[in-house]
Amino acid sequence: MHSSIEDITNRIIKRSKDTRDAYLREVDGMFEEGVYRSSLSCGNLAHSFAGCDVSDKNELAGDITKNIGLVTAYNDMLSAHRVYENYPEELREYARKHHSVLQVAGAVPAMCDGVTQGKEGMELSLFSRDVIALSTCIGLSHNVFDAVLSLGICDKIVPGLMMGCLNYGHLPVIFVPGGPMPTGISNEEKASIRQNFAEGKIDRAELLKGESDSYHSPGTCTFYGTANSNQMLMEIMGMQLPGSSFVNPDTEHRRLLNEKAVELAVENSKLGLDRSISRIINEKTIVNGIIGLLATGGSTNHTIHLIAIAKAAGIIINWEDMSDLSDVIPLITRMYPNGAADVNHFHAAGGMCFVIKTLLSQGLLHNDVTTILGYGLEQYTKESKILNGKIAFSEGADASFNLNVIRPATDPFSVDGGIKILKGNLGRSVIKTAAVSDEHRFVEAPAIVFHEQKDLLEAFRNNELNKDFIAVVPFQGPKQNGMPELHNLTPSLTILQKRGFKIGLITDGRMSGASGKVPAAIHLTPEAMDGGLISKIRTGDLLRIDTKKGSLDVIDFEAVSMRQPSIIEKKNRNSLGRGLFANARQNVSTSEEGASFILPE
Repeated sequence: MHSSIEDITNRIIKRSKDTRDAYLREVDGMFEEGVYRSSLSCGNLAHSFAGCDVSDKNELAGDITKNIGLVTAYNDMLSAHRVYENYPEELREYARKHHSVLQVAGAVPAMCDGVTQGKEGMELSLFSRDVIALSTCIGLSHNVFDAVLSLGICDKIVPGLMMGCLNYGHLPVIFVPGGPMPTGISNEEKASIRQNFAEGKIDRAELLKGESDSYHSPGTCTFYGTANSNQMLMEIMGMQLPGSSFVNPDTEHRRLLNEKAVELAVENSKLGLDRSISRIINEKTIVNGIIGLLATGGSTNHTIHLIAIAKAAGIIINWEDMSDLSDVIPLITRMYPNGAADVNHFHAAGGMCFVIKTLLSQGLLHNDVTTILGYGLEQYTKESKILNGKIAFSEGADASFNLNVIRPATDPFSVDGGIKILKGNLGRSVIKTAAVSDEHRFVEAPAIVFHEQKDLLEAFRNNELNKDFIAVVPFQGPKQNGMPELHNLTPSLTILQKRGFKIGLITDGRMSGASGKVPAAIHLTPEAMDGGLISKIRTGDLLRIDTKKGSLDVIDFEAVSMRQPSIIEKKNRNSLGRGLFANARQNVSTSEEGASFILPE
């Protein structure tokens, strides 16, 4: 094991001792109490299975048959979640085949950041994660289940499901992915269409056709954003079946993987705490998740979500841990927006099996962890195959099938990870470097301050931005407006960079997995609403982003720090449901603390 990874893991274990011990004591108490079915009165018990058919009622009445609770994020608007429509009945039949019962415990909301980009609904996006965690707990609150299957794919859904399920840490939990849609138009063509629209070379009808040709069917979007970073995390953390993340929907392979997940949930429900989510998610598993994120150049959203997931398990991590790991973890994949390939190409090139194998071979992952399959992460170097009508696991590839997509850890695209932490007199922030070329990793330029995305886009359309500058977009943090994503800015800033200008971005908002070729210091804390220095930056101030030194500074700090914060026009934050989240905005923690309004400080 790499000594730096050991050291970082040990300091996390030491830092988390009290909170982790308290969490495990609570989990052990829940396990000892058991599920309610054994103690419910006849009337209570009858309510719990009144909607079941006769055979399932008879099984549950005997208090011997295992009952699997299904928590689903199905809706038919999101392509990734559309595939879950018939899963309850399909998985119910698999449960019966394996001598158990399956009930839908509850549903959780699932919103699409791709739809709400630049709109008011995006201000609910990050908060939806905590709502999903709460909804998961409500679904499981009947406490009549022996195991849990979680159906979730996209941005906030998987982290929210994880946070909720960790509050039922005595139960075994398995995530059941839906798989990516087949590849549409190439990512180069998609990027070209977006750039041509931003430059006014094509109209909206042509843009919509291009987008529709890209996002064209049920299944997860194929670029490597937060949704597919979620799938990577669930696999490298041992929460879903090996090689299952990127198998396309509506295939025999997908259906057999679903059956295997149900079969495994039944088996794990008989093993006590050993296969419970509380034992799978520990300090080493969390470190493995961070390493997977860095090695694949995954979504910057997980610099927030992983902190919240860990905290739900009593584990305390921070950006310093991620930054120090980034120094020793190589970047070994290239997927759009960090490269031309999509997740289907990634899967064909060796996928998660090869990523895990090459990292393990160099001592860059903890192998001594428990997964849903049992002890040892080396089981995830295998890939799933169909053998005699069933899923079988065989050893995965020893080499990448496409070195433009995945490289061995001994010959990476970059010797350090795809995400770094910046620290300086402006505060602390996250930057995704996976797609940022070396010549753009240092920018020193005057600030141009924009309080809204639309202001920058309007200035771009008016040809006011053909110069070196660092865009500063304050008052986008969790306390101000729920920390919306700002990657509507990416096409315009990328065009300016391609014109030869030195361009950067600093914001207390988010950019997500779509952070691209422009160096973007995001998640800045303290945020403007908390009086962070970003609130005092004015147009013309000289700023510096230096990813090699890991620094983020305003040059004339003394003068800037003496100013009063900007005063911005107060907006209506009540329309479109945002008024219901006023308390969330008031009570949310900082981005480095997980940006949660439900987790304890």
